[in-house]
Amino acid sequence: MSAPEEPAAPAAPAEEEEEEGITWWYRWLCRLAGLLGGLSCASAGLFNCITVHPLNIAAGVWMMLNAFILFLCEAPFCCQFVEFANAVSARADKLHPWQKAFFYCGMAVFPVILSLTLTTLLGNAIAFATGVLYGLSALGKKGDAISYARMQQLQKQTNEEGLTGTVEGQVV
Repeated sequence: MSAPEEPAAPAAPAEEEEEEGITWWYRWLCRLAGLLGGLSCASAGLFNCITVHPLNIAAGVWMMLNAFILFLCEAPFCCQFVEFANAVSARADKLHPWQKAFFYCGMAVFPVILSLTLTTLLGNAIAFATGVLYGLSALGKKGDAISYARMQQLQKQTNEEGLTGTVEGQVV
């Protein structure tokens, strides 16, 4: 005799997608941009460290730190020998898209402020673009034209009713 099986619970990722309003392909686009941003930050940061100027070296080290953080948050499979990579990735997945946008854009701007060179600009461009993608996802989906037209029609009607009510009140 076997025990009756309980119905399986609905998948948690599907519920998270509906709550955030991010489709699966956009989520993967953001992750791919994070991975490419990490690669560009790491390579440009290493190239930036080959100099004698201390601010360039500091910007290059910061860029490599940015690459490591991008890899931890967006592509933990790249850091499989780091014990805490999955925990950091899980915590980063719980952040709202606007929080990720501020974090990634802020990380990408700091080396450019330290040393404004072509290497730092190009190296941080994709990391900054990752932040922009998360920022766009925080704005949400664009509404359709029909619901927007209905909303405008209702707003116009309430404005007209409000104006006629004040005019009648002043006349009497």
